Order: sequence, then structure tokens, then C-alpha cells
Amino acid sequence: MESSEIRSRFLKFFETRGHKIIPSSSLVPENDPSVLFNIAGMQPLMKYLLGEKHPEGKRLVNIQKCIRTIDLDEVGDATHLTFFEMMGNWSLGDYFKEDAIKWSYEFLTNKEEGIGLDLNRLYITVFSGNDDIPCDTESVEIWKSVGIPESRIYFKNSKSNWWSAGLNSPAGPSTEMFYDLIGNLGDMNQEQFETAEDEQKVVEIWNDVFMVYKQEDGKVSGELPNKNVDTGAGLERITTVIQGKSNIYETDVFVSVMDLIKKNSINYNEKSARIIADHIRSAIFLISDGVKPSNKDQGYVLRRLIRRAVFKMKSLMLNSLVGVEIINYFINTYSDTYEQLKKVDINSVFNTEEEKFLKTLQDGMKEFEKGIDPFILFTTYGFPIELTIELSNERGSAINLEDFNKKMVEHQKLSQTSSVGMFKGGLADAGEETKRLHTATHLMRQALEDVLGEKIVQKGSNITAERLRFDFSFSRKMTDEEKNKVADIVNEKIQLKLPVQRIVMKKEEAEKTGAVHIFGDKYGEEVSIYYVGETLESSYSKEFCGGPHVKNTAELGEFKILKEEAVSAGVRRIKAVLF
Repeated sequence: MESSEIRSRFLKFFETRGHKIIPSSSLVPENDPSVLFNIAGMQPLMKYLLGEKHPEGKRLVNIQKCIRTIDLDEVGDATHLTFFEMMGNWSLGDYFKEDAIKWSYEFLTNKEEGIGLDLNRLYITVFSGNDDIPCDTESVEIWKSVGIPESRIYFKNSKSNWWSAGLNSPAGPSTEMFYDLIGNLGDMNQEQFETAEDEQKVVEIWNDVFMVYKQEDGKVSGELPNKNVDTGAGLERITTVIQGKSNIYETDVFVSVMDLIKKNSINYNEKSARIIADHIRSAIFLISDGVKPSNKDQGYVLRRLIRRAVFKMKSLMLNSLVGVEIINYFINTYSDTYEQLKKVDINSVFNTEEEKFLKTLQDGMKEFEKGIDPFILFTTYGFPIELTIELSNERGSAINLEDFNKKMVEHQKLSQTSSVGMFKGGLADAGEETKRLHTATHLMRQALEDVLGEKIVQKGSNITAERLRFDFSFSRKMTDEEKNKVADIVNEKIQLKLPVQRIVMKKEEAEKTGAVHIFGDKYGEEVSIYYVGETLESSYSKEFCGGPHVKNTAELGEFKILKEEAVSAGVRRIKAVLF
């Protein structure tokens, strides 16, 4: 079954059950400057989930275009994409758990109307409850009534099966559907299931959220006017499962493009080919929604996608005409579903940006090969710091980001502007989002020491406009309890509305304050310290740092750890976000 048929079956299935098909919203959110892109199907429907009446009624279904750049550097593996389509059905105060669960099960397993998955390979998780909200036993009974044995139903905590969009938002428990990719895992106890999930032997394919509650300052404060249902299933993930492939690039969504790249490459590399395919697909949808390459916000993301795709094409020695073929293939494939793709001159926008970058690349690569300072590469040749980092990593070396940041601060002072910002290997000129995540990183580092009970030595940091990534020395995997404690501490400091302040002092005096710094790093006679708290002495966190940071922790919102994983022996990595 091809992805186009899955898409049409999903819409028809729910249309015959009284749902009105609504179009996808733009990738760029309307009247919501807090986020760059729509990253989930519910975002454009937020006001209706909060109680406002939708003009099309109480039962809705659509497939929403989404962009997530939180793991942009990891695109090219088996699971990460920047653009994806999220299938979803909604009940705005109409049906609730019983119909939602039964229809999810029916669509997944029914061969005539649905997609005919093997019910013996399904596993279910439900919310285990907490101090405020009871365990979701109702969903358990409904799943049992449709034929899921109790041995295939697992209870998960708030980290996995509780949904909210921030400190002040609708919220509720969720039930998630997982599918056995191996084919014969059979019954598993809780520990075995969680291990299988970590090893991606089972993958989540659908999520039903039951939004009943409203949150204020991160705490459940009451119930919403209506009992709502918000479901989500990634079309690409479902397609991969149905077609029995090991990754999305082997499915009909990408296989023709991958074959085209391989056929025309002189120096073929699988990961680079995947990046080209993913980034070009994402770029055409951004361009069709009115985004133009620029140095800030959505435009910067588009610029980075195009330039990274072009760079990878050069590395494979692909003719630029192949890029045109890829663009036209995706336009032709998707234009029946998204007519806007035919109304915008996507090739013109892409080619103009490509020409600009090729000149930058030609000049910059000559200087890069000479080993020129990354700061000079950026300021003199316009060579993106992200590309310098990527090239250095490919050659087994690393650039000194601390040194780069210090020089950027001085450059900032000389130009008498605050628009340059800091660069942590992520999005340049990301502004407020980067500052918020930078401050959150300081809080998290101290919280890690508090929870783990040992000195945390930073091994790396990467901050984009949408997430932070922090590498640190630690010998084992953190437990869920430890991760939750770290997040709770950070959110507690946020809710205390602590000031974030800066002081410049002699290096010797600064070291005596206990401020965290990188031993062996070169510092000047005077150093800048950022601290979180009323005074330096009573501060919760204090570090040698050039900034920038927010003025108060109240600006951060809600902190959430997305993932904790191993990078190498003795080094762990945390990815986290702010809502």
C-alpha cells in the first residue's frame, strides 16, 4: 500500500464516521510568534480545543504539514525527518475515549477500510496516574473490549503518557499504540517492553490524547469546558511500517529520489543522499508557504536547509540539474494534495539561493582547507558556522566554540549592535529562543549536579532555536526518576522568577566564587559571570559565560527533557526543550 492510499483511506475512514475534512494549515503559524513552525496537528486548532466553536463542527479530520528542526543535525539516520505529515482526527466536545480508541483500532487493523496491520503485533500504553489525576483504567477496559489482551497493555507515567502544550494550556492523559517491527516479540512484561521500545523493536504509530484538563503554571487547575480528543499518527512512520521497510527512505515517499541520487552520484554516500532528499522536500514546502531564504526566523531555517542540501550534492559530485529533477519530482508527487506547490516558482527561489551559496562555498572552502579561524570564515567570507562544524567533524577534528563565541561578543561590541547573537553550533541569529535555551542549559547543568550528586563536566553543547543539546561526563544511563527530578528543579527555578544577572571581575576572584568554568581553557584577566539569583553568593547557578541570556527565569516557560542517551563511553547527552 502506497503512502497516497494510506492518506486517502485515513480521510475517508473518518469522513464516513461523521468527520469534516479540513485542509492543512500553513507551516508558518498564524498569530503565534512563540514558535517558528507548526510542529503538530493540534497547533492550528488550539483555540477550538480551549472551547471556541469550530465552523465545520465538532468532528474534524485532516493531515497537517509539520516541520521540526529540533534534530536537524541528525537527519540522515533511520528515523529523523524535518518535514512530515501528521494524520489526525478530533472530537471537540463530541465523542470521547470509547469511540476514539475503537476507531483507532479499527483503522489500524481493518483490511477493507483501514490499513490491515496484524493485531498480534500491537502493544498499548496508558497513563499510570499521578497525585492529581487517577490511573486511566477506563482506556484499559476499552482496549480489552476490542481484543487487546491485558498482557499487551502497559502503564506509563506523565513523561510518556501525559500531554500538554506548556505551563498554561489544555492537557490530558494519552494512550499510545506501538507496533512490533520484528514480528515475533510476543508477550512482554513492562521491563521487556520498555527495552524493546528503547531498541526500536517496537515503535509508536498512533497517539490518542484525551484533553479534559486545563493547566495553570504547570499544575492542573480544573477541567476544560469540553471533553476533547486529539489524535496523531505520522504518515511517514505508518508508511514505513506497512511497507515493511527499515527506514522511511526505502518507502515510496523517497525511493525514487534516492535512486535518482545514487544513479547520478560519482561519490555516493547514503547519509548524504538522505539529507539531500529530506532537505529539498522540506524546502519546497516552506517556499510554497511563502518563506524566503533570509538570516532570521523561518527564513534562516530555509536557508540552512537549501545550503546544506547543496553542500551535500557537491560532496556527491551531483550536477545541479539533479537538484531540479528532485524538486520537480516532489512537486509532481504532492501537488494533487497541496495545490500551492504549483502556484509558486519554487525552482527560482531554490536556484537563486543555490547560486549565492556556491560563491560563498567556493571562497570559503579554500580558506577552510588552509585552517583559517572559523570566526574569520564567518565574518569575512559568510561561511556558516554550522558548516564549519560539520566539515571539522567529518575530518575528525573539532573547532573551539568557546573561542568563537568570545570573538563574536567582541565583534558585537565593535559593531554596536546586539543582533549578532551567540552561536552554539545551532541556528545563527535565532534571538530570543536561543537566549531562553541558553539560560535553561545553565539551570539544567546545576540541577544535574544536585540530582546525580557528582561534579558535572560539560563535554559539549549545541543550542538551536528549538532545542538544547548538552553532553556531560557520567558513567551510566539516567533513570526516569532522575530525569524527572532534574526537570522539576529547572521548572521550580523558572516559577520562582529568579533574576539572571551578569558581573565582570578578575579571573582569580571569579574562581573563588565557585563559578563553574572549563579547567584548562584560556581566559583573560577579567571574565564574565552569569548567575541566576538575587546575589552572586546566594545564586542557584553561576558560570563563566559570555552570554547572551534572558533577564529573568520567568521568560523561559516550561522545561522538558526529551531524550537522554549515550554519546560515547562515559559521556551522556540530553536533549531538552522549552514550551
